[in-house]
Amino acid sequence: MKKSPLMKITAALGLCVALSASAAADTVLRVATWLPPGHAMNAEMWPTWGKWIEEATEGRVKIKLEYGMGHPKSMFDLVEDGVVDASFSYHGYVPGRFKLPQIAEQPGLDSNAEDASVALWRVQDKYFKDAGEFEGLTLAAIFTHGPGYVHTIKPVDSLAALEGKKIRIGGGIQSDLGKRLKITPIAAPGSKVYEMLQQGVIDGVFMPMGEQQSLRLYEVAPNVLAVPGGMYLGSFSIFINPDFLADLPKKDRDAIMSVSGEKLSAMAGRAWDNADAKGLAFAKSKGVKITSNKQLGEEFKQFSKGLDHEWIENVKSKGVDAKGALKELRKIAQSQAK
Repeated sequence: MKKSPLMKITAALGLCVALSASAAADTVLRVATWLPPGHAMNAEMWPTWGKWIEEATEGRVKIKLEYGMGHPKSMFDLVEDGVVDASFSYHGYVPGRFKLPQIAEQPGLDSNAEDASVALWRVQDKYFKDAGEFEGLTLAAIFTHGPGYVHTIKPVDSLAALEGKKIRIGGGIQSDLGKRLKITPIAAPGSKVYEMLQQGVIDGVFMPMGEQQSLRLYEVAPNVLAVPGGMYLGSFSIFINPDFLADLPKKDRDAIMSVSGEKLSAMAGRAWDNADAKGLAFAKSKGVKITSNKQLGEEFKQFSKGLDHEWIENVKSKGVDAKGALKELRKIAQSQAK
């Protein structure tokens, strides 16, 4: 039997209402990001986690990136206050609040970002979880970028030659290294580095190799002092607003957390490693001068000696087994590398 035009219209309207209801039922996890779209965090890490979340929740939760939300240090407050639902940031941007994750920044770990991130998550979960540094936030992952080096406008052939130069630092272990190297430290977020180098406000910057490509450092800092194994690792966290999670059905809340934690930490670290490998190849193709030799490594050992013990003393008030945590962190990172 043929349907009348009215019945067809009614059926079509019903379908539209059903589709609208289905679309409205989707929950959007709004993620604030402060790095450019082409950066590994935005091009690889967030899309991958978003796919995991969508699959785990059977399409009920999706992520949406929000750009231009402010200084990276403000991300913790934006998420805690519910302005956005999730974000990530560098712990060194908030001096004094996140002392424990800087365990992974200490020289001597001799690890890539993925292995260090797995180790950091496990140590955070075992030793630091109850210390309260992430109070007001739900920790979804904790990870590191790859080995950090010094990128400069003019060639520098030794660490001693950095004395007095204006070097951008991101905080954390970089501040401690800066004091020992007797540089003139200039604190600034990564997003401002290109402009500062271009204008000669700074002579160089502490950053991993991937930024030669993602932040176009090759144009303004075509010289890299690459200490073998790197000078430090930078620690970050991914965090979610607890109220956002509490408002979700338990099955979706559990689904999101099932694709977070160590799995997400490892993937974020791996994204940095991939970016560093691409950045190194890219820098070489652009004629960037990379200085790296055994003598530089020995020089750095002298400059950085005892920094890990200073960190242990610095976190005594946290009431954690810092020495045991550091020993286990290094053991896990090295075992992951095998």
